[in-house]
Amino acid sequence: MAVLPRRDFLALGTAAAAAAMLPGKAFADIATGVKLHGLSAFGDLKYKADFTHFDYVNVDAPAGGIFNFSPPNWGYNQDTQTFNTLNSFADKGDAPPRMEMCFDGLMVRALDEPDAVYGQVADGVTLSDDRNSFTFSLRPEARFHDGSPLTAQDAAFAFKLYKEKGHPDLSLSLTHMVEATAVDDHALRLTFSGKQSARTVLNVVEFPILSKAFYTANPFDSSQMNPPLGSGAYKVGRFSAGAWIEYDRVPDHWGRDLPVNRGQNNFDRIRIEFYQNRTAGFEAFKKGEITYREEFTSRVWATAYDFPALSAGKVVKHEFPAEKRPTMQGTAVNQRRAQFRDARVRQAIALCFDFEWTRRNFFYGSYERSQSCFEKSDFRAEGPPSPQELALLEPLRGQLPAEVFSEAVVQPASDGSGRDRKLLGRAVKLLNAAGWKRSGDFVVNDKGGRLSAEFMVDDDTFVQVYSPWVANMKAVGIDATIRLVDSAQYQSRQATFDFDLLSAAFSFSATPTRDDIEAFFHSRTANLPGSRNLPGISNPAIDALIDLVGAAKNREDLNVAMRALDRVLRARCDWIPSWFLANHRSAYWDMFGFPEQKPDFGFPVEALWWVDKGKAAKIGKG
Repeated sequence: MAVLPRRDFLALGTAAAAAAMLPGKAFADIATGVKLHGLSAFGDLKYKADFTHFDYVNVDAPAGGIFNFSPPNWGYNQDTQTFNTLNSFADKGDAPPRMEMCFDGLMVRALDEPDAVYGQVADGVTLSDDRNSFTFSLRPEARFHDGSPLTAQDAAFAFKLYKEKGHPDLSLSLTHMVEATAVDDHALRLTFSGKQSARTVLNVVEFPILSKAFYTANPFDSSQMNPPLGSGAYKVGRFSAGAWIEYDRVPDHWGRDLPVNRGQNNFDRIRIEFYQNRTAGFEAFKKGEITYREEFTSRVWATAYDFPALSAGKVVKHEFPAEKRPTMQGTAVNQRRAQFRDARVRQAIALCFDFEWTRRNFFYGSYERSQSCFEKSDFRAEGPPSPQELALLEPLRGQLPAEVFSEAVVQPASDGSGRDRKLLGRAVKLLNAAGWKRSGDFVVNDKGGRLSAEFMVDDDTFVQVYSPWVANMKAVGIDATIRLVDSAQYQSRQATFDFDLLSAAFSFSATPTRDDIEAFFHSRTANLPGSRNLPGISNPAIDALIDLVGAAKNREDLNVAMRALDRVLRARCDWIPSWFLANHRSAYWDMFGFPEQKPDFGFPVEALWWVDKGKAAKIGKG
């Protein structure tokens, strides 16, 4: 998921410290009744209660300067091509990326651990004996940008609001929250029903805390263009709706010296420009109007980085290693449309995609074929099911495709010709078996209706990449087309599932919770507007496997459950896997400093980098 989609602690008691630091200890077994400075899924915290900063930051980084960039990831209702609201947490509208920088949360995630969180607004958390209630001790110095105190009343208000009206990225994790209570001004209790995953709390502690006063006086909806009152390291500065926005660093931010914040948020101003297509954004980068970008067009990366500023050494091309997190990039086949409910139709569409030809002609050999919904992780299924996987799958055998119980399904390699007759022949046979017979140029059902399939895209680049795929679909009789729409329409139609085929890329947590996985694959999100369940997956066997993901008591159990789930998703072809890249293809004007060691589980350049005044002066940007 895009995403957008990225602490003075009390000492632990002896029992709690032992539980929190014990490798492999299940979260549900961590000691109760004692204030903890951090939480992780299986108890393996890297940082002790007295840590002063994260290891991946430069605590001596200078503050100042402007960072003007094109965000490579985003979340919630955010859009990188336009914006029409400043409420990033509602379930409608288009918000600018990085609005979350304007808010603090109870705790924040460490980027060099797979799932650990440490206190920000909260200086600690205490678990109840039944582990269904979490009481957070809030720092009395926490403040909103207008100087008003941030209290437990604000936090309780925010959690209730998210549960009732929040974007699905927020509301889904709060499904089983039954109470958010301000015990007093500095104590917040979140209580769950007992049906939640043991790891649900790791999601909700990061949620932005909103001002109760602000959202009592202002509507919580997508019409909001009044900058919301926040408490974070940045606040909304100048902006022009749909064109650009600036976030100004708060020099007297209440939490600037907390261990989880030290060495971060170094730019005085972060500016985001909005462009309708990638070509316009690249031209702006070449001129120095944008100073950092990640390149997602292989042709441009291979052939277009020859402009004067790069030749003069003012611009740097560099590949940074990708995060150690599962990623999914593929095409959602919308099963809310009747013609796509038969898996054989989805498989036939997949066989029409000639990745080998596309890789050679469009990608300059730079991408690898994706096969899994959890690529680049231990959750990717390999070979036949292990005995541990079979133990989970066998009780569901009657509800699963037979392919689940043999070798993990992979998309076959083509001959690279662009029109592999063998694979297209298999596609025709699958369509025939699904009841689609040839009639003239197209296949039709028993009522004479054509099998139509329309790709929805929001950039000319995808028109080029998907045109050969569409041509192959036409060759087997599918009435295939591509529709290019503007960004606002794309966002709206995606949120309301008004499409046939739509491609997307997402990144999961290194330790996914049940809530994370439900958002993409569970029956209850199939018709939830704004959810990530783009194909409309609704299957009780998948639901059962997601429950097993949530019930995992250690990392090995999690790996087994996730591999079993991956095996099923691949056999069903709900998502047609496309491609992935092993690294970040980054380009930037040579005016920045950054930590030598990139963290394994995140890459928020805007938070970790800084302006190097010497470098900036050397290239005329001082």
